[in-house]
Amino acid sequence: MNLENKTILITGGGSGIGYETAKLLSQKNNKIIIIGRTIDKLRKAAETFENVDAIVCDVTDDTAVKALVKNLETKYPDLSVLINNAGKAFKYDHGENANAYEKALQEIDTNYLSVIRLTEYLLPLLKKQSEAAIVNVTSIVALSPVSVIPTYSDSKAALHSYTLSLRKVLEETSKIKVYELLPPTVNTEFSKEIGGETKGIPAIDVASALIGGVQNNELEIGVGVTIPFAENFFPQRLQAFNTINER
Repeated sequence: MNLENKTILITGGGSGIGYETAKLLSQKNNKIIIIGRTIDKLRKAAETFENVDAIVCDVTDDTAVKALVKNLETKYPDLSVLINNAGKAFKYDHGENANAYEKALQEIDTNYLSVIRLTEYLLPLLKKQSEAAIVNVTSIVALSPVSVIPTYSDSKAALHSYTLSLRKVLEETSKIKVYELLPPTVNTEFSKEIGGETKGIPAIDVASALIGGVQNNELEIGVGVTIPFAENFFPQRLQAFNTINER
């Protein structure tokens, strides 16, 4: 899919992968809409690039999301790309007094359930376009969990599963393409607690991979060590999905 002269929505666009993606896409004559919960981050990003609008929205708040969608339908009727990038993670180990349930509630709500809701609300608008795309940002931990971010890993595995099912349905019923971006650890504020500063790849590299993957129609976009990891341990995963979903 060509990513020039489009209207593109990026959740979690005020920092990290979302910020770098917005920066690169704004250079391609796109109209970028970034959303997030922190007004200062959004304003700073919007002032840094051209063709960027910032909207404060908590993707876990149904009322706020409904208001966002209404605003998009009115002001951005040509919206054709949705990048579901917003995320939340807790570093901890399962065990007594881990408070895992409360942590999982927040992670699954942000990383999985909010994506389902926003995507479903925006499908009617996306279907009006001559071509459209949805990009779900999952992670290498969608393929195998990391024990120090256990329920974050769970949430990304759920998002990976949702992405496969959504792709199959939409490729049969619409012109909307569904992509999945699977980065490894990235050097962002988000991943600092799990060693992102020393072990993570630059967010700009992930953003470049996202854009290149969509433009080359790579429905599953691996980045860095995710590529050999997936190929070595899960070489037939897409074929397995197609087999079990034969109709």
